[in-house]
Parts: sequence; C-alpha cells; structure tokens
Amino acid sequence: MNREQVKERLTKVFRDVFDDDEIVLTDKTTANDIEDWDSLEHINLIGATEKEFKMRFSVREVSGMKNVGEMIDIICQRAGK
Repeated sequence: MNREQVKERLTKVFRDVFDDDEIVLTDKTTANDIEDWDSLEHINLIGATEKEFKMRFSVREVSGMKNVGEMIDIICQRAGK
C-alpha cells in the first residue's frame, strides 16, 4: 500500500468521524485545521483508523503524531511488514 492509497482511505475515515465530506487531508493537516477535532474526537479518530487499517497504534505512536503525514508514515511502515 502506497502513501496515496493510505491517504485516500484515511480521508474517508476522517470524513466519517467528523461527518464532513469537505475534508481534504495533506501531510501537514493537524487538529487545528479541522473544526471539531478535540480530544474526544481524537480518540474516535484513532479507533476508526485502527479499525480501517486493522492495526493498533501504541501509546507512544499516538502521542508522537504531530500531523496526518506522520500517521500515514506509521500506517505505511506497518503495512510494509
């Protein structure tokens, strides 16, 4: 799975979690860029992402993610294994 495929699937997850079909993700997208992205929605987002990609993030990975690009990197690394 390449970065673009991951970004497409992740965009669907974001749109579902935040109920907003207008969301367009970039590598630099952060919580500041999406209006309803608060701590509760962050938990929902992580859970939905784990379900979509059939993986679990470690606490270190979740706390270390600074933007969508880093999330995509982790997913790509895991998919390559």
